[in-house]
Amino acid sequence: MEPTIVTWLLIAFGVLTHGILTYIYSVFARDPHSKASKDLMIGEGKDWRDETHFDLNLGFAWTDFLFFVPLFVLSSIGMVLGKPWGYVLFGAAGACSLYINIILLWVEKKHVYAALGPLRYYTYFWGFFVYWGALALVYSMLRVSGLDF
Repeated sequence: MEPTIVTWLLIAFGVLTHGILTYIYSVFARDPHSKASKDLMIGEGKDWRDETHFDLNLGFAWTDFLFFVPLFVLSSIGMVLGKPWGYVLFGAAGACSLYINIILLWVEKKHVYAALGPLRYYTYFWGFFVYWGALALVYSMLRVSGLDF
């Protein structure tokens, strides 16, 4: 299961999409109550809507570090090495990305969409995570099923 150009493109899209978020989460996880954390997480000069909003984001930050980032890194390494388990783990990472962002559509859309508008919301702030997740999941299933493209 040698990696193809599609494999490399999906890894790059994942690194770009999740890499920026991982940086933001690293600042936030280090000092969640700092001004820099708040500015990166919710926007410069903005404040948390309530304690649940803060706790939800802190939970996302730690879940990414403990679960998603290792899963994404291991899966990418496995795919580059041409191992079937890499594709299976990549599909799992894609499913995780889809799962959480479908939840966020209902939890955050009212606030984030209104603040950013459709272009920014349906690209980086929400859309890219869904697009990458769906593509990673489908691609992994097709590769594990024996399709080579």
